[in-house]
Amino acid sequence: MSLSRLPLPRRTFCTRAPLALAAAAVAGAFPNVRADAPRILGQGDFRYRVVPDWGNLGPDTPVNNCHGLARDREGHILLFTDQTRNNVIIYDRRGRLVHKWGTQFPGAHGLSLVTEGTREVLYLTDLQTHSVTKTTLDGTVLQTWNAPVETGKYPKPDEYRPSWTLHHPNGDFFVLDGYGRDYIVHYAADGRFRKIFGGPEGGIVHWGPHGGMIDLPSASRPDPTLLIAMSDQQHLLRLDTDGTKLEQVDLPGGNPRQIRRHGAHYFVAHLGDDWPKDRDCRGFVSVLDAQLRVVANVAGTPPVYDDHGRLQKMRHQEDLFRHPHDLIVDDEQSLYVAQFASGQSYPIKLERV
Repeated sequence: MSLSRLPLPRRTFCTRAPLALAAAAVAGAFPNVRADAPRILGQGDFRYRVVPDWGNLGPDTPVNNCHGLARDREGHILLFTDQTRNNVIIYDRRGRLVHKWGTQFPGAHGLSLVTEGTREVLYLTDLQTHSVTKTTLDGTVLQTWNAPVETGKYPKPDEYRPSWTLHHPNGDFFVLDGYGRDYIVHYAADGRFRKIFGGPEGGIVHWGPHGGMIDLPSASRPDPTLLIAMSDQQHLLRLDTDGTKLEQVDLPGGNPRQIRRHGAHYFVAHLGDDWPKDRDCRGFVSVLDAQLRVVANVAGTPPVYDDHGRLQKMRHQEDLFRHPHDLIVDDEQSLYVAQFASGQSYPIKLERV
């Protein structure tokens, strides 16, 4: 059944604020946003304006931490939250509720939407159930993967705390154990275990492989690679599919939690400035070019490179975000940001200007 044909529940979204009250509406919809927040954020070609009150669904559809975002072929925005009244919330592009489901993911974290043949499916990681679950878009469970104890890397299954899944064009997928033992587990397209790499013996330090993506081949790279957001290590890490290190891109001052590609650019959600040293920091979003050089920081300081090509320390500049955790970009170039520990605020939408 197409989700676009599901009835819209009544009284699940707020009335739009008049344009004259835009600043106040932003502050009311998102407790972490000041009423006097700047209207335009970012630099150069990547400047954005907040859409007031987008996605604010009210008490009937609450959120806790907003962890993962995805977008389906119909243009719906999917949110994964650890609020077990409705773990998966599906919005239309105007921020109205289309559908919601899920009560079984108390440690909801990573959300990946994958096209398999003619259907779209979700891969959901859960830190508390120590598992990866594959579902249909409306919540039917198709398959579950628990701790890979057969590898000998997990004497205690609860040491496995998967943060995200990365999906290869051939159907294989890789699970990042970003909150557990920092291994990367490779599964075949049919779900069979293939191999495990990374971890401490593979040079992957703790609080590292949080989110990421499979980067498709380019003129300089003939094969798909794993591009990983190394959170507390403040860099991106590129590996081949056997775990060999190919590249490291330092992002000083940031805390990359997820990276998404849209067109020729990459978008990185930074949880905060120098997290975890400063857990009250705000965070920002970086835009990188095809060479992984930062070209803009949304709600952050403009990127500066020294004469040796080294990126100087970045930080947040406007108090818009509080702990960006994931993001997506739609066909109209609008940016959607989900946030962790942000006072139960809904995702923020920013229109490109």
